[in-house]
Amino acid sequence: MGDSLSAAYGIERHEGWVSLLAERLDGKAQVVNASISGETSSGGANRLPELLGQHAPDIVLLELGGNDGLRGLPPGQFEANLTDMIEASREAGAEVLLLGIDIPPNYGQAYRDAFTGVFLRLAEAYELALVPFLLEGVALEDGLMQDDGIHPTADAQPIILDTVWPELEPLLEENGAEAATLSGAPADQD
Repeated sequence: MGDSLSAAYGIERHEGWVSLLAERLDGKAQVVNASISGETSSGGANRLPELLGQHAPDIVLLELGGNDGLRGLPPGQFEANLTDMIEASREAGAEVLLLGIDIPPNYGQAYRDAFTGVFLRLAEAYELALVPFLLEGVALEDGLMQDDGIHPTADAQPIILDTVWPELEPLLEENGAEAATLSGAPADQD
């Protein structure tokens, strides 16, 4: 469940990190990309209950907030929307992986801190796996961002997947996917 960062905005859908995730899983788990460009946490919270009933996921990846931040939504409202999605996912029996995002510095440090603090607080309060910044290693790198400075290029998508993977892989293993061998590394022989 995400916005344009997971909906492959400005690139071919098959080049997006969610499609690359499905390729990496190679049928060992089904991936449903319910991401929509422009989605806000409010829109996601409204759509999620129906999607949970429709797909009965074991794991929900929540990648929302960028559009809320760009619109200056009060962090408390953003946090309430994410809380609703976390609780709905858990009530449906799904584990949640929270994918954090940051906003440009021109919004002021106080707002940025409050905004990114939402991800940290919710991850701690609900004991969730967290990727603190989805675009780590991408956001400020030449050639990895589209001309708008907001959306990653196709070249950035494997890096994004590799940023998500360390937090997602244990959840996949807990839910029965044989993910240990999917990253290309042999399973530990303890």
